[in-house]
Amino acid sequence: MRRFLKSLSNLRQARQIARSAQRIGRANADANAPIRRNAIDRPALRSIYSWRATPQTHHALSARRNALTRNMGVNANVVPRTVISPHHQVSFDNKKVYIPWDEGVTSSYHNIWLRDSCQCASCFHPITKQRLVDTFTIPTTVHPESVEALDAALKITWENDGHESFYPWDWLHLHSYQPVLEKHLSFRRVLWSCDDVQDNPPVVEFSSVMSSDAGVAEWTSKIKLYGFCFVDDVPVNPDDTEKLINRISFPRQTHYGGFWDFTSDLAANDTAYTDLALGLHTDGTYFTEPPGLQVLHLLHHNGSGGESVLADGFKAARILREEAPEHYKTLSRIRIPAHSAGNEDVCIRPASTSPILKHDEATGELIQVRWNNDDRSTMDRWEGGDPDVDVIRFYEAIRKWHEIVTRRETEYWFKLRPGRALIFDNWRVMHGRSAFDGERRLCGAYINMDDFESRMRLTNLGREVVLKYI
Repeated sequence: MRRFLKSLSNLRQARQIARSAQRIGRANADANAPIRRNAIDRPALRSIYSWRATPQTHHALSARRNALTRNMGVNANVVPRTVISPHHQVSFDNKKVYIPWDEGVTSSYHNIWLRDSCQCASCFHPITKQRLVDTFTIPTTVHPESVEALDAALKITWENDGHESFYPWDWLHLHSYQPVLEKHLSFRRVLWSCDDVQDNPPVVEFSSVMSSDAGVAEWTSKIKLYGFCFVDDVPVNPDDTEKLINRISFPRQTHYGGFWDFTSDLAANDTAYTDLALGLHTDGTYFTEPPGLQVLHLLHHNGSGGESVLADGFKAARILREEAPEHYKTLSRIRIPAHSAGNEDVCIRPASTSPILKHDEATGELIQVRWNNDDRSTMDRWEGGDPDVDVIRFYEAIRKWHEIVTRRETEYWFKLRPGRALIFDNWRVMHGRSAFDGERRLCGAYINMDDFESRMRLTNLGREVVLKYI
C-alpha cells in the first residue's frame, strides 16, 4: 500500500512538472526571446520516456524542467505521460485495441496497424531499423486472440497465426494517432533582425567542432536556432574547410561541383562568379529540392567592397503576414518557375514548381523560403486562379516582400574574413553581397537538408531518443 501511495505521489509530481514544462513552452513561444543555452540535456531527454516513477526518473525530470527553463530549444511537449490507468483494462475487438492512459484519455489502434508495426526482432530488424514483416500477407481481418498489460509493454497474441507482439508503453503513447497525444520533436527557432545579431552573432570555434561531437552539437543547434553560424579560427586553406564541412556531412554535388574553390572569373556562368552586387536571395530555386545549407570561407581578397548581407527569411515572412496578410497568402499560393541555364550543357528546371513561401502540408508550418528574382523564369502559367487577378496580386506581393527584406533593420551586413567561415540555412536565410574589385577567392559547398537534420538530431539528442520517433 505504501508503495502504491508513493507511486501516486510520484505521478502527481510528474504531472506538475509536465504542466510546468507546458507553461514554460508557452512562455518561450516568442521566437525572439534570448537564448541562454543551446546545448541539449540528453540524459534528461532520454529518461523522460520511462513510464516508471523511479528516483532516477525524478532526477531526470528535474533536469528536464531546468533545461526547459533555460530555453534550450527543444519543444516542451515531450512530457512523461506513458502511464496506463490502474482503474481500467486494456481491451480489444475485431477492429481495434483500446489503451486507457492514466491522464484520462483512451487511445485506439487499428489491429492491422498494430500487426504491421510489430516491434519484435522478426518483424522489425533491430540493427537496420527496417520493417521485416510482410505487410501484404497480414489478413485484413487480423485481430488479437489475447492482450496482456506487462510492466513495460503491451503483449498481443494474434489469433490468425499465434504470433506474439510486444509494444513498449512509451512507443504506443508517442505514436498514438486516435487521438494524437504527443507532438513530434521539433526545435525552436530564434527569428532575428539586424540589431539582434549585429554585435553578438552565433559563433563556434573550429577546434571545438573538429575535436568532438559535442562541438558539432553546439554548432548544429546554433544553425537550427538562428539559421546561420560563424566558425572562427578555421585554417585558411581549402583542405581544412572541407574537413569542417564533413563534420556535418559530405558536400552535395551539383552542376557547380561538390566542394568549390572559386574566384570571380565566370568559371561557371552565374553572377555569383562575377564581381557584381547580388541582392538577397536563396540558392537553387531551380532545383526540385534546393540545397539545405551553404558554407562559405573567404580565403583571400586584395580589393575593396564585397560586404556580405544576410536576412532572416522566416522573420521577413512573419512581418509580411502581420503587415499584409493577403500578400502572404499570395506568395504562399502562386508557384514560381525557375531555371539555371548559363552554361551550354546545362538547363535545370525543377520537376515541380513551388511558391516563395512553402508550408508543411500537414501542419501548416512555414518550412522554406525560395526567393531568387534573378533566376525566376517567365511566368505564363497561373493555374488555379484568374490571371486578371493573380498577375496584379503577384507583382504587388513581391514588391511588398522586397520592401520588407531590404529594410535597414532586416539586413545584417558584415565583412567575410579569412579564418572565419560562414554556414547558413539556405531554406530560411537569404544572402547577398555588394560589388567588389580586386581578386577575391572563396571556397565552400552545399549540404543536403536531410543530412544536416540527421546530424543535428543525433548529436544533440542521442540515437536512443531519435529512434523512438521512427
